[in-house]
Amino acid sequence: MSEDLFIAARDAMRRCHAPYSEFPVGAALRADDGKIYTGANIEVASYPEGWCAETTAIGHMVMAGGLEIREVAVIAEKMAACTPCGGCRQRLAEFAGPETKIHLCDQNGIVKTVTLGELLPYAFDADALK
Repeated sequence: MSEDLFIAARDAMRRCHAPYSEFPVGAALRADDGKIYTGANIEVASYPEGWCAETTAIGHMVMAGGLEIREVAVIAEKMAACTPCGGCRQRLAEFAGPETKIHLCDQNGIVKTVTLGELLPYAFDADALK
């Protein structure tokens, strides 16, 4: 079942806009509605103003009405088992629980599966704002 997420992430990576870093990344997530939402990193000349593949996928999910992430796949063209950056880990934690599976992929498929809790054990969440 996770194979479809890998394929979607790989296909999304091919649509990235990374002329500065030349580091294409793709992400795909399965939401609570069962749909798969994808994203790629998009860079702009003002380097810190670009956004990551996971952020793009989350935006697509939210705009389509998805509320919760059930599973994620991430792939980078130049790195096996690329993990989400710190900011994306926090963004994922906004819409996913610590048990959510994160599949780290290379060009051939899933290399390793971890949970969001393993990647971000002390996530800042809404309870911290109370």
